[in-house]
Amino acid sequence: MLPQSQALMHFASAAPAKRVLDPIERVSEVLFGLIMVLTFTGSLSAATAGHAEVRTMLIGALGCNIAWGVIDALLYLLGRLAEEGGKLASFQALHAAADPREGQRLIADALPPVVASALTPDQLEAVRQRLLQVPEPSGRATLGRDDWRGALGVFLLVFVSTLPVVIPFVLMQDTIRALRVSNAVAVSMLFFCGYAVGRLTRYHPWLTGLAMVLLGSGLVAMTMALGG
Repeated sequence: MLPQSQALMHFASAAPAKRVLDPIERVSEVLFGLIMVLTFTGSLSAATAGHAEVRTMLIGALGCNIAWGVIDALLYLLGRLAEEGGKLASFQALHAAADPREGQRLIADALPPVVASALTPDQLEAVRQRLLQVPEPSGRATLGRDDWRGALGVFLLVFVSTLPVVIPFVLMQDTIRALRVSNAVAVSMLFFCGYAVGRLTRYHPWLTGLAMVLLGSGLVAMTMALGG
């Protein structure tokens, strides 16, 4: 007989065992943090900004990304709770299904389409029978250690992605030079994020990287045209 946790993993998850944060989630959080900090660095006027304006910008950029990192982490936890609740609901629906074909459909729906299409009705029925031997889970969805680690990872990615873009303003006295270096760092990070997305999605990495650079350059050009 399969242990309850193993059965739930096989039946109720539509993907293999989930890592704390998958690569696409990591890239997405970095992109989110970059876009947030660019809205602050882009609002800085290099021609007129002094130390007070730079300090205000730094506090605003860091504070905003901290706040949004916390919000994004909470949304991640809510998503994990919803996912776990869906798994429990699916498993309970399987136990409650009187028609074997309904149980087989529930199992097929919980599997990746390519896997479900490769299974015959007899194989789905064999899985259903084994899962019916597992006691129906009781209680509610809860968050585990990996969920909290994932939330921390979300927060850190959003916050840490701010630092390379704002560090030039800390190290350089010349605001114009710091702004240009900051923009170059941001565009470089956008390229590497786009390149990573291209590799992960099996698309053209250089094309997606350049597309992300064009997007970043467009944002930088707009802010420079407006006095940044």
